[in-house]
Amino acid sequence: MRHGKKFNHLGRKKGHRKALLKNLSNALIEHKRINTTLAKAKALRLHLEPLVTKAKTNTTHSRRVVFSYLQNKETVTELFGNVATTIGDRPGGYLRIIKTGFRKGDAAEMAMIEFVDFNTVYTNDKTSSGTGKKKTRRRGKGKGKVGSTAATTATAAVVADEVIENTQVAQGDDPEFDALMNDTVEESGRVVNEVAENDAPTINEEE
Repeated sequence: MRHGKKFNHLGRKKGHRKALLKNLSNALIEHKRINTTLAKAKALRLHLEPLVTKAKTNTTHSRRVVFSYLQNKETVTELFGNVATTIGDRPGGYLRIIKTGFRKGDAAEMAMIEFVDFNTVYTNDKTSSGTGKKKTRRRGKGKGKVGSTAATTATAAVVADEVIENTQVAQGDDPEFDALMNDTVEESGRVVNEVAENDAPTINEEE
């Protein structure tokens, strides 16, 4: 009875299973992403992640330990070089398993296993959404104040000129309307003067 035994033998004896995981590990390190069955992908993750952690320490002993599992010089060089540099800051969880459906022949559940940090699509999305300056609609203080003040004053002056022109055209028909428009022109002139005084740049006399 196999009560409590969670290790998946993958239907193979020890030698065959060891060779299978070695070949899958070499292929994954070389291509950074492979497709296999879900059971093999889960077994491969348990097999390879400790070796990736070992690769963070680039010593002769670590290389010999990893080589005893992989038996491939090129793969060991890639693991201790490019892979270790890319995943150096990650404290574990180097591999991701994504289910891809069922195989047509025997209905085996398939999956894609890949290195998390080598998926540029996910990495770029997180970088663009998670970093950078926060976008707001408020105007910043400082350098653009003088330019914005001048633009505001000019806009107010143009509006006042248009009101004056419209008033001059419409005057002469109705006394009440003339009085109302005169009050509007005076109010517009007062607003322009207040904007010009309040938004004028402050100059420090001591400097």
